[in-house]
Amino acid sequence: MKAIILAAGYGARMKPYTDTKPKALLEVAGQTIIGRMLNLLIARGISDICVVTGYCREQLEDYLRTSYPNLNLTFVFNEVFYRTNNIYSMHLALENFPLDDDVLLIESDLIFSVEVLDRILQSQHENVALVDRFKTGMDGTVVTVEDDLILNVIPPHLQGPGFDFSDKYKTLNIYKFSSKFLQTSFKKLLSFYATVYNDNCYYELILGILIYMRHEQIFACDVAGANWFEIDDPNDLRLAEIKFYESGFMEKMDEAFGGFWNIPIIDFAFIRNMYFPNDSIIADIKHNLPLLMQNYGSSQIILNEKLSHFLQIPFGFVCLLNGLSQIYPILKDLYGEKSVLIPEPTFGEYLRVFPNALKYKDEGLQTLTDIPIHLIELADVIIFVNPNNPTGSCIDSAEIIELARSEPTKTIIVDESFIEFSEQPSVQELLKLDELKNVIILKSLSKSLGIPGLRIGYIYSRDKETIYELNKRIPIWNTNSIAEYFLEIILKHRSELNASINSTIIDRNLFAQQLSELPFIEKVYPSKANFILVRLKIEQDQLIQLRSYLFSEWNIYIKDLSLKLNDGGSYIRLAVRLPHENLELINALQQSKFC
Repeated sequence: MKAIILAAGYGARMKPYTDTKPKALLEVAGQTIIGRMLNLLIARGISDICVVTGYCREQLEDYLRTSYPNLNLTFVFNEVFYRTNNIYSMHLALENFPLDDDVLLIESDLIFSVEVLDRILQSQHENVALVDRFKTGMDGTVVTVEDDLILNVIPPHLQGPGFDFSDKYKTLNIYKFSSKFLQTSFKKLLSFYATVYNDNCYYELILGILIYMRHEQIFACDVAGANWFEIDDPNDLRLAEIKFYESGFMEKMDEAFGGFWNIPIIDFAFIRNMYFPNDSIIADIKHNLPLLMQNYGSSQIILNEKLSHFLQIPFGFVCLLNGLSQIYPILKDLYGEKSVLIPEPTFGEYLRVFPNALKYKDEGLQTLTDIPIHLIELADVIIFVNPNNPTGSCIDSAEIIELARSEPTKTIIVDESFIEFSEQPSVQELLKLDELKNVIILKSLSKSLGIPGLRIGYIYSRDKETIYELNKRIPIWNTNSIAEYFLEIILKHRSELNASINSTIIDRNLFAQQLSELPFIEKVYPSKANFILVRLKIEQDQLIQLRSYLFSEWNIYIKDLSLKLNDGGSYIRLAVRLPHENLELINALQQSKFC
């Protein structure tokens, strides 16, 4: 078995990383892309390798000669790499590399595990392409497959706006071809096409022609479950680091704080309503997505009006935010010089904007009487996160209203981002009956509406002057058209939203019970939110091992909150997901070495 590696490309989409080096020499998880590839080939006894070079030719060839002196390397230079595509590089390889054995053809922008390589080497078919089910984030050539046989090859330019990817497979750009196939039909047609007709297209086009004419059969080998990644642009580097780093990958996940749509995980770290939006809303947005992307959203005054319609409140008491996180710098400006009282632990942004805040301990708060009275007396501003994140504890809303009524000179700020899951009325609702102007409601809609990617939050107060001052600090276009359209159409889905909240509460209670039955769990904190705080009977270094095990073996991501609790214990906070996902986590924990 021989190998051909196509590495001539300019790497334009990888700039600035490819300003001074070829893409093949970029490092992922401590190894160059091509170095990782060659190490796997060597491990499987493949040492006769052709590398087609182009951009930064000397640098790549010097690296390979120095790093792999024992390999039988053949270098073929594509001197017109800057204006040709992989069909021409393939033509040069077929013309200048002996085809006296079967050949693995590999693109140089791939990283993959040895399992991927083994699957194609072990395939019984002479001519075979590695494929995987098409997923979000993939692009390039796709194929249709029936009974392991590739029926159609569809290049990117034929994948129009309405193209259906649901039954398609993505080619990995790793192929195994027989010597006979390479020397006959493939070489003849490819060389003619590349030299006479078009040298700036893809060799997959030739495969598609041969398949369409039924002149050759090329089989598909599905790599489902195996680890591979295609490096097309700088965003891919971070994702590849996460997928292939043997150590340190959890830190990279933690520092990202989201952006996981290209990572096949079950995310128990970030919290949302798993039953909402429903299929009808998603279909509506999909249908209108081109129009929404092509149009500006409305001004802030219109956004506030649409939000008021959803909240069923009079206009003038609310300010829509581009996610609740937008309010924290404003809170710092307004109250940074005042004495502020916050719960401990709580959502980290409050401590970040009020680093010198007074703190009241939340170890499962049930009532305001659990807060020392002298702290309330010292504070100008009192913040409640109700239910609190991460403990899930919840104070009766009526008690907060009574405090605000009895302390009219103090500002009472209540973050009610999780209040729907508490099964009690919100302070916001109670303010309709008692218009206390010293109360400010903060709310992220990501958690209850299941839309963290749309970034919708708001601030509510019965003091119109407060809302007026806040609106002056907000830009004219403060959210995107998709988020605005969501606020319009959600009015038709109130009953479905209520049902989704009820389903989440049922799931939370069952999930908490399942967790409490695991022997290495010390405490499951009672929660009134759609997450659960758990204390484990393991040390911190063991929790690191547990997170790594869940991620690498089960594709499950959990959040370590030990530093936030900061009492020497090991803590995790778990989002309440769908029942089968919650059960999968339970099964994974049961099979861990700690159970």
